[in-house]
Amino acid sequence: MVQLKVTQVRSAIGTKPNQRATLRALGLKRINDSVVQQDRPEIRGMVATVPHLVRVEEIS
Repeated sequence: MVQLKVTQVRSAIGTKPNQRATLRALGLKRINDSVVQQDRPEIRGMVATVPHLVRVEEIS
């Protein structure tokens, strides 16, 4: 099963409230914080909301 490693690379300060909420929903709290999520359409959509704030890597 493919998983996604999502890492926050930029600060959420100055972003829109829905983007900050998306980072929290992904489980990210600060810069360089990483979480591993299942590769599902819901997670891909959340990542697509904040592509300028996160880095995504696929893990097999």
